[in-house]
Amino acid sequence: MSELSGKIVLLTGASRGIGAAAFKSAIDAGAKVILHYGKSHDAAARLTEGVDPERYLALSADLAEPDEVTRLWNEALAWEGGINVLVNNAAIYEHADLDWPLEQWHASWSRTLQVNLQAPADLCRSAIQHYRALGGGIIINVASRGAFRGERATYAHYSASKGALVSLTRSLARSFAKEGVLSYCVSPGWTATDMAFQGASPEVLEAGKLENPFGEITPPEDVAEVITFLSSGRSPHANGITFDVTGGSYMR
Repeated sequence: MSELSGKIVLLTGASRGIGAAAFKSAIDAGAKVILHYGKSHDAAARLTEGVDPERYLALSADLAEPDEVTRLWNEALAWEGGINVLVNNAAIYEHADLDWPLEQWHASWSRTLQVNLQAPADLCRSAIQHYRALGGGIIINVASRGAFRGERATYAHYSASKGALVSLTRSLARSFAKEGVLSYCVSPGWTATDMAFQGASPEVLEAGKLENPFGEITPPEDVAEVITFLSSGRSPHANGITFDVTGGSYMR
């Protein structure tokens, strides 16, 4: 399969979970990939074992720091002189208790909104400016079913950030399609990743399987395949659409 041959993909949060599966899928499809990771250097190194070093570039950046987001884009762009696909996959999922002191609660909300929304928005801005000169390009934002159905109050900032990311995607789709910029959103349900499993009890994991008609938690590879297809640009009039990958556990 070589549907991404000749394409350069910037993939954030690529060292684990959905990002790692998306990296493997993009490489298999012929792309060159800029693999972004936060602190998971060892995971990134394991992921790239056996991959032709000319096919990828691994870059570390803390998306909680705005200057780091800018540096990530600049270094990614400098690698091959162009980027064809931006996949905003990186996110954090941390709880914020309503009974916390206001300063602590604000800090958690600010950190989540910076990583899950502001950093992707900044990368989208840079990508669009670049795509205008390039003659077009693709943006794929990874949201969540929580963007539509909500989450528990302790994770309201996560679902709020993902809801805003969906809205951002739609706004970009309406604004830049005539310039060749395609914007898509992928909305996974509960997916078998470290982030999704953190702190989950055996009872909660079993309940997650039962709510999915397949009787299992969605594998990250299923989400990755959708990302790879959208990266190909083969369905331009799907511009602005959110693709749910939930196994049928949540349907809109």
